[in-house]
Amino acid sequence: MLTEPQTTSRGAAPFLSCLDHAVAQYQPFPHWLLANILPAHLIDALAALPFAPPDGAVFNGQRESNNALRVYFNPQLQKQFTTCREIVDIFNDAGVLERLRAVTGADVAAGRLRIEYCQDVDGFWLEPHRDISVKLFTMLIYVSDDPRLFDAGTDIYDDSPEHNLVASVPYEKNRGLIFIPGAATWHGFSKRPIRGLRQSLIINYVSPDWRAVDELAVSMSLQGDVP
Repeated sequence: MLTEPQTTSRGAAPFLSCLDHAVAQYQPFPHWLLANILPAHLIDALAALPFAPPDGAVFNGQRESNNALRVYFNPQLQKQFTTCREIVDIFNDAGVLERLRAVTGADVAAGRLRIEYCQDVDGFWLEPHRDISVKLFTMLIYVSDDPRLFDAGTDIYDDSPEHNLVASVPYEKNRGLIFIPGAATWHGFSKRPIRGLRQSLIINYVSPDWRAVDELAVSMSLQGDVP
C-alpha cells in the first residue's frame, strides 16, 4: 500500500487523490484515465485565463507548425498569472513526483517540467504520432465544461502500419490521461468537427537534453544548470 508522500503545494492533495483513483488501461499501451485532477478553483481559473485562441494557426496535423503561437507556463507567465504558478507548484511538488513514479514507473524527478496551454478550434487535428524520446512523461488535462466537446478527447491508436483507432478518451472538464512515451504510444486527434473551444493542458517532464528551455516551467539557472 502506498504511503502518503510529504507535500508542500496546497493543490497537491487533490491530485494525489486523483492518482489513487486512476483507472489503468493496458491496451494498446499502458495509460491511466483520470478524474478530478485539479482543485475546482484552479480548473475554473484555467478556463478563464485571458488568452485568445491562436490567430492564423496552420492545421496540418502537427502542433509544431504553430510553435510561434504556443503558450507555456514559463517563469514569465507565472509572474503574470497566479493560476499558472499554482499549477506549476503542484507538478514540481516532491510528493507529487514521488507518487507519479510509484504509479507510472517514470522517474519524473529526473526531468524538467513543461506545461503547455492549448486552445484548439474547429479545423485542428493531429496525425497519429509518438512523443519524442526526450519526453519522459505525458499528461493531458481537459479544461472546458462545454458539453458539445464530449467527443473531443485524445485518440489512441494501435501500433499497426495503419494506426487503427482503438479508443477516444472522453473530453470532460477536469478529466484526462497519463502515458509514458514509448515505441507503441501512438495518439493524436482524428479529423472531426470541434464544437466549441477545446482547452487543455499538456504536462510533460522532459530530459535535460530538451533544447527549448524557454518553454520550461523553471529556468535552467534555478535548476543549477548553466544558462
